Amino acid sequence: MTEPIRSVLIVGGGTAGWMAAAALERACGPHVKVCLLESEDIGIVGVGEATVPPIRDFNAMIGLDDAEFMRATQASLKLGIEFIDWGVKGTRYFHPFGTFGPGPTLGDFQQTWMTAHARGKGGDLEAHSICAEAAKLGKVGVRDADPRSPLASLFTAYHFDAGLYAQYLRKVCEGRGIQRIEGQVVEVVQRPKDGFVASVTLKDGRSLSADLFIDCTGFRGLLIEGALKAGYEDWSHWLPMNRAWAVPCARVGPATPYTTSTARPAGWQWRIALQHRTGNGYVYCSDFATDEETRETLLANLDGEALAEPRQLKFVTGRRKAYWLKNVVSLGLSSGFIEPLESTSIHLVQSGVTRLLQHFPDMGFSQANIDAYNRRLGREVELVRDFVILHYHATLRDDEPLWRHVRDMPIPDSLAERVEPFRDRGQLFQVGADEYFSMGSWLAVMWGQGIRPRGRNPLYGFQDPARVDAFLDASAGRVAQAARALPDHEDFLKARGMWAGGTVRAA
Repeated sequence: MTEPIRSVLIVGGGTAGWMAAAALERACGPHVKVCLLESEDIGIVGVGEATVPPIRDFNAMIGLDDAEFMRATQASLKLGIEFIDWGVKGTRYFHPFGTFGPGPTLGDFQQTWMTAHARGKGGDLEAHSICAEAAKLGKVGVRDADPRSPLASLFTAYHFDAGLYAQYLRKVCEGRGIQRIEGQVVEVVQRPKDGFVASVTLKDGRSLSADLFIDCTGFRGLLIEGALKAGYEDWSHWLPMNRAWAVPCARVGPATPYTTSTARPAGWQWRIALQHRTGNGYVYCSDFATDEETRETLLANLDGEALAEPRQLKFVTGRRKAYWLKNVVSLGLSSGFIEPLESTSIHLVQSGVTRLLQHFPDMGFSQANIDAYNRRLGREVELVRDFVILHYHATLRDDEPLWRHVRDMPIPDSLAERVEPFRDRGQLFQVGADEYFSMGSWLAVMWGQGIRPRGRNPLYGFQDPARVDAFLDASAGRVAQAARALPDHEDFLKARGMWAGGTVRAA
């Protein structure tokens, strides 16, 4: 039998590095020595403040106390994303977590609802989502395990300070015996016979070796690209955003339990309310506006006093051609970057870590195992990519050059195969087990941005209209009643010991 892995060196800290360290410590215990190398002199990107519901599973897996974690990271809860001016200027829609409707009717809730909608019945689509209705009221709560309850679909994620999250995970990991090493890598040493990484040399002359290396060095990809030359697949022809400004501002009013994404002339602006401040950013394409124009637009659209100078990030959307090569696994920005639109950056770190545990190697480093990891993660990333592209492709705007460009640009065949069945007759489907975004997510964005099917499944027209209308009215009524009964967001956090006492400034 091939010898097991005995040592792992994580090169780079930040959210990705410390998430990997926490998961490996939990899974490997004393059997594998896990060390993390980082430098205080190298900053982290750390703007990813919004997450999606699976982060709860990750935090539980690594044994975090929810209330302590939320206090430490100044976290708030998130029920979905509000999109403003994306489909047509002057409109809004909400992409909620969870599902629409109380359950399947003949198979697809959206077909029943769209059939009623064509008769002027059924109410607003968002009225059938507990997350959307609760978000409008600024309320949150606990998901109900009873599938008959509207609260069974009350999925929540977090907004948190990514820098504080990394610090908190570091504290947890060091308390559990993970060794942190301070230093900067100046050389990556490879084995002559096969090109595997043998060690890294630090600026002070120290040499660190390991059996498995995890590259969390950000966009540089110091090991996966700098040493192993994995290659990069550029997706900027589909996702042209290539820069972002990020700035915190003083929080005014209650912390909203949702992210806001507002379309701007050269891209879009995020707003994320934490306990102690509000995170803001403008993601844009430099072909359609200057850095100064976008910086001024961001600052002019803050709802509180700026707490720092805006920080700029530059990136190329895409991914590594191999996430895992030889004995190096890339995580986070070193593995690629889609863009922040649907809050998937931290989720893809989580997916990479989870799959690494599922495909954890021995000293033989089976190529079949490595290939399986790359295929699975690659497929998931492509599905996320397509969903993000959908937001741009589905716009009806023609008032700005950027929006005309993304509306008319070619899209991947894999996305066209999802959009055309919906345009044809409102058909939605899941591609496979590795797809995160549900049919409800696809419905929210396509319908919310103005895609209207030319027809519907005729079977749904055979249903008794009176019964269908009563069913939908009752569904929306139960959702509205359940949403009204939930506690206010901040009251909920305080009652459960999750509130760290963020200061709110007057508007």
